[in-house]
Amino acid sequence: MIPKIPFGQTGHLSSRTIFGAAAFGGMRQSKADQVMEMLLEFGVNHLDTAASYGDSELRLAPWLRDHRDEFFLATKTGDRTYDKAKESLHRSLERLEVDHVDLIQMHNLSNERDWQVAMGEGGALEALVEARDEGLVRNIGVTGHGTFVAAMHLKSLQAFDFASILAPYNFAMMQSEPYATEFETLYEHCRANGIAIQTIKSIARRRWRDADDDPHFSWYMPIRDDAALERAVRFVLGRDGLFLNTSSDTTLLRRVLEIASGPLEVPSDAEMQADVAAEGLEPLFVRGVSDNV
Repeated sequence: MIPKIPFGQTGHLSSRTIFGAAAFGGMRQSKADQVMEMLLEFGVNHLDTAASYGDSELRLAPWLRDHRDEFFLATKTGDRTYDKAKESLHRSLERLEVDHVDLIQMHNLSNERDWQVAMGEGGALEALVEARDEGLVRNIGVTGHGTFVAAMHLKSLQAFDFASILAPYNFAMMQSEPYATEFETLYEHCRANGIAIQTIKSIARRRWRDADDDPHFSWYMPIRDDAALERAVRFVLGRDGLFLNTSSDTTLLRRVLEIASGPLEVPSDAEMQADVAAEGLEPLFVRGVSDNV
C-alpha cells in the first residue's frame, strides 16, 4: 500500500501518490472503472481533477456515489473573475454529483496578468473564499506550470493562506536555473508553514517531436524504461513532504503505484545523470524558450 502523510494542514492523510484524473478526459467509463479499482487496490485516496479536463469529472461521478468518503476530492477552475469562477465551481459540483469538494484550486496561476485579475477585487479568489464560507469547498489551493510558477506561488502564498500548491518537479527541471533555486525557496516556505506540495511531470522524458510515432497518452513523452521510471518516481517520493500527481498516461499507472508502494530511497546524482544520457531526459519548460504547456 502507498504510504499516507498529512496533506498540509487540511487534516487529511493523503496517499503520497495522487491520482491525476486528467487521464479520464477522453476515457470510456468502463476503462475509468478499471483504473478506479486499481487506485483502491493500492490505497490511493486523493483524486485531482479540473473543470477543463474533458469528461474527467463525469467519469469520477459514478464512483463518488459509493466511495465519496474514501477520497479527498480536488478540482480546479481556470477562470479568473468572480462570476466565471463561481459558475465553474458550481458546474464541477454538478458534474461530480457532490455537495462539496475538499480542495478547489486556481488552475495554472503562473503569470502576472492572470494573477492580478484572480487575486484582485472581483477576482476568482473572492468566489472561492465565498464557496468555502458556504461549505461548498473545504480548502483552497493554487497550481501552475512553467519556469516562473515557483516564484508566482511564493507571491500567492504571501497574499493568501493557500492550503496547497502544485508545480513541476523532476530531475531535469531541477537542473535548470533559476527554477531550481526558486523551487527550493518555495519548498522551504511550504514545509515551514504546513502547506501541501504537489508535484507534476515526475515521469516526463521530454516533449514530443514530429518524428515520434508512439501513442500520445499525455502531452509529453513519458519515461518507459523500467529502471529509469523507478528512479524518476523515487526522485520525487524520496524527498520529505512531496506528493506525486500521476501522469495522464495510465499505461504506466500500475508500475508507478508499485514503485510508490516500495522502498523510496533517493537515487544518486550519478544514477540520474546516467538516465539523462541514456533516456535523453530534457526539462519540459525552459525559461524564455518553452514556458507554455
